[in-house]
Amino acid sequence: MNPYLACGECIACRSGKPNCCERVQVLGVHTDGGMCEQLVVPASNLIAAGDLALRDAAMVEFLAIGAHAVRRSNMSKGPALVIGAGPIGLGVAIFAKIAGLDITLADVSAERIEQATKVLGFGSGVLVGDAGAAKRVRAINADGYGVVFDATGSSRSIMDGFEHVAHGGTYVLVSVVKDDITFSDPEFHKREMSLLGSRNATAEDFEHVIASISAGLIPLDSLATHETTLDEVSNDLPRWAKDKKGLIKALVRI
Repeated sequence: MNPYLACGECIACRSGKPNCCERVQVLGVHTDGGMCEQLVVPASNLIAAGDLALRDAAMVEFLAIGAHAVRRSNMSKGPALVIGAGPIGLGVAIFAKIAGLDITLADVSAERIEQATKVLGFGSGVLVGDAGAAKRVRAINADGYGVVFDATGSSRSIMDGFEHVAHGGTYVLVSVVKDDITFSDPEFHKREMSLLGSRNATAEDFEHVIASISAGLIPLDSLATHETTLDEVSNDLPRWAKDKKGLIKALVRI
């Protein structure tokens, strides 16, 4: 079995042309076509998944988003805070752990925190979303975190996250929101922090994910929690949208 993956980058990215990411068009997101029966894409946009099983290959793309965010941070040691324990946040946490960072996960859902810390093996988890959240996050690392990743999709969470970055640390915004983001400029400069945006993934990130799966570093059995078929997907997806208990990643088997 030799499945292929459609990479999230455009042709121009591979050629090294500047500003090419402004022209990225994702089928089913920016343009129609996500549910069509056949796709025709340039061969240069395909990445060989080697000997990965179809289920494992289907997990590569979302994990590559987390791998890309960690690579963007350029951090390989010290404490890291990942805010948001959904699929993207878990992908960030997994690759931050692979990179050698000491992970703390924060989320508004106690179930997600428990699932991540027990099932996926992350050391620390913090429940946030109330008035005492900041104090609990600081209790783990009083001096802040060398790198903070936000994967919540919440503008309020993104703005609150600035206070958790250590002096000289890096804040990586993985989630995208339509709102304006504001922060205290004096505090930002006092800490000399770096602010990074992370979008999609590149071929290098896809290859890193595939190699990590092949090396047994990714707990795919714990991540792939739900599965359905094409015949049942119209019933299952609406139900899972309401009942998310235990849900991390749902797959549609062809």
